[in-house]
Formats: sequence, structure tokens, C-alpha cells
Amino acid sequence: MIYLQLKEYEKLLAHAVKCLPEEACGLVGGRRDEEGNSYIEKVYLLENTDHSREHFSLDPRGQLAAVKEMRARGWKPLGNWHSHPASPSRPSEEDKRLAYDSSALYLILSLMERSAPVLKAFHIQGDRVEKEEIRYIQ
Repeated sequence: MIYLQLKEYEKLLAHAVKCLPEEACGLVGGRRDEEGNSYIEKVYLLENTDHSREHFSLDPRGQLAAVKEMRARGWKPLGNWHSHPASPSRPSEEDKRLAYDSSALYLILSLMERSAPVLKAFHIQGDRVEKEEIRYIQ
């Protein structure tokens, strides 16, 4: 289970909409409990240095700054997120190919239906994709 503060989701969504028609991206930081639940404490909004509608590359300086902040707060890098401006919220073939850490969370926000955005989370290992449930909290 993934616990995500509603205000952090709203921040992610606003950034993704602002970046349209390009993909938006970033990192998520927080903690995991002994049962394996993830608690996302902060969504980090990073620049997509590819400035593309179909793929993303996280800004290296932004990544470093985010990880430094996570460590200073006692959090762990839990994974990354990106938007799909015109496709469903599921890992593309490129997303699967570039998934480097099977323990990381990969969150994908679909903006295909602007009035009904969909955020989903996955663990990816090769071609195997496992969906994780997201629970929004105050």
C-alpha cells in the first residue's frame, strides 16, 4: 500500500498540467514501514530535460538536491513519477526498459482525460509489472 498526502498529489497534478503538452516528472521521498507500506512525505517536481511529449529525463541537479533533502529529513528516495499527457497510466515499453530498480515505485499520471486524471503506482522488473494501491490521506 502507498499512502500519499492529498496536498502532495494536488501539487504533482498542478505541475503536470502546467507542463502540458510535455511529460512532467519528479521524485517521491518518504519512508517504508516493516510491512512494506510506503508513505510518500514529499513529491519533488523536477524539470524534464528532454522537453518531450513521449519521454522524460530527470534533471540531474534537481535529483541531487531532492535526494540531499530526503536524507537530511531522514527519508528515503522511494521512486519517481511522470505524466502521460495523452496515454493511459500504465508503463510504456520505454518505461519498462528504463526501470532500473525493482524496489522503486514508479508513479504514472495519465492526463488523457483532462477532467479525470488517473494516478497509478507500479513496481517494475523487466517485463513484469505489479500495480500498487494508492490511498490518499489528509
